[in-house]
Amino acid sequence: MGRFRLPAQPGSQYITPAGAVRLRAELDELWRRERPQLTAAVAVAAAQGDRSENAEYIYGKRRLREIDRRVRFLRARLEGMRIVSETPRDRGRVYFGALVTLETIEGALCRYRIVGPDEFDMDPTYISMDSPLGKALLGKRLDDELVLQLERGAQSYRIMAIDYP
Repeated sequence: MGRFRLPAQPGSQYITPAGAVRLRAELDELWRRERPQLTAAVAVAAAQGDRSENAEYIYGKRRLREIDRRVRFLRARLEGMRIVSETPRDRGRVYFGALVTLETIEGALCRYRIVGPDEFDMDPTYISMDSPLGKALLGKRLDDELVLQLERGAQSYRIMAIDYP
């Protein structure tokens, strides 16, 4: 088997205002605070002489590459983002940003907010619009039922409420 791998599909280009603020804050933190401090530390480590066995220099350079890679990713990602701050006209359907209350067959209620792939880790109730459940929910109406095929079997849900915070 070869080493070739198909490139990963880029995530959706939608983001909430809070998610955009978080990504910009991370970019600012990396570029304006962490990278200059690390650059100065690497310069001090390089001045000590032999770099081949200088752990501070080696790991500092490695961390600088990681920061530069993340900064490039964040800049490219933020450049193409569409910040969604308005609520849709049809509030009876599930769209990006919706807070959806679902009921399982067992009668358990769960609430999820549909957000972009860059911000689903901000809150345990956030799910990405690119996730299987997120894709299944988009466009559905109140009282619609959906069946999600999972590895452990099918899971049925009924939409009980749709809110737009």
